[in-house]
Amino acid sequence: MMIEHMAVSLGEVKLDGADGDMTFSGYGAVFGNVDSYGDVIAKGAFKKTLADAKKSSVWPAMLSQHGGMFGEDATPIGVWTEMREDDIGLYVEGKLANTERGKEAYQLLKMTPRPAYSGLSIGFRATEWTMRSKPEEPRRTLTAVDLLEVSLVTFPANSKARVMSVKNEFNPRAIEDGLREAGLSRADSVRAVAVFKSMLLRDEVEPNSDHRDDEAAAEVRTERALSDLAAKLRAMAKAV
Repeated sequence: MMIEHMAVSLGEVKLDGADGDMTFSGYGAVFGNVDSYGDVIAKGAFKKTLADAKKSSVWPAMLSQHGGMFGEDATPIGVWTEMREDDIGLYVEGKLANTERGKEAYQLLKMTPRPAYSGLSIGFRATEWTMRSKPEEPRRTLTAVDLLEVSLVTFPANSKARVMSVKNEFNPRAIEDGLREAGLSRADSVRAVAVFKSMLLRDEVEPNSDHRDDEAAAEVRTERALSDLAAKLRAMAKAV
């Protein structure tokens, strides 16, 4: 059975290097979104492969450009520390290795005004799927896949994904650009960023009840605000 690939855009890239680790997070796949090959992944498609990985401790590899053809390109550039399905897709968190290739990947992700890497892509074997019965349907709906690796890639085939973890700084322009790439209008993107900023300001006046340091407390506030913003965006999408 051949190895297949499906790519998604990283959108806004945010990284966490506060503890010396070169970490990032995003979506390796997005449910219900047809890629350039005409395939769509259904929610639940990763359930078995993720359960097997966590049980065996043999996780899908983190590669660059799907490992290329041979040599050092096939050597992992880091490890995935978290993989799970949510309502959006396959959420992943990873740590880049303290090697030349790992450090190079981290620097490419941190570049401004935009990251040099533009996507995540999965390498998998389809194990269960349904073929389309009508011309307007996707070529295949994948209901179960064997996930082999998730790569950082330069040229993604699918643009429906966003990095959800914001741990270093709040960048309104980058968030607005990411929302527009995800399909929102300019006006809605500006409005969403304004809501997000108000959430952060609201949370800054709340007492820090867990007694963690300021940096950790700021991370909690940001992630809470992002969660609230995601819920509002889902509500906006349903209303359209």
